[in-house]
Amino acid sequence: MKFSISALKKAVAAAAMVSTMALMILFQTSSQAMVSSSEDGASIFKAKCAMCHAADGSASTTVGKSLKIRDLRSAEVQSQTDDQLFAIVASGKGKMPGFEKSLGADACKALIAHIRTLKQ
Repeated sequence: MKFSISALKKAVAAAAMVSTMALMILFQTSSQAMVSSSEDGASIFKAKCAMCHAADGSASTTVGKSLKIRDLRSAEVQSQTDDQLFAIVASGKGKMPGFEKSLGADACKALIAHIRTLKQ
């Protein structure tokens, strides 16, 4: 059986995406109690978001590139209101899961505050 390079690349990207989504679901199922009050937006971002969005918010990860995730530093994202960003973080968007149920509203707000620091 012959595979083209293009088909192989697509299969590898799909496998990476499925693996990452499985990890995200696993991490998301942790209870709200696991997020201590001392944990700030940056540490939550590192634990829950950086695997796709990259530590700097650029979405330059393999998953970020394969899903065509927006750069959180961009004017397009940064121009959204806190309420708009909260709706996305809390409820999810596209393949991104929502985090309000697992992390709580305060942690979602801390994430938004951190996202605001990622300006280009």
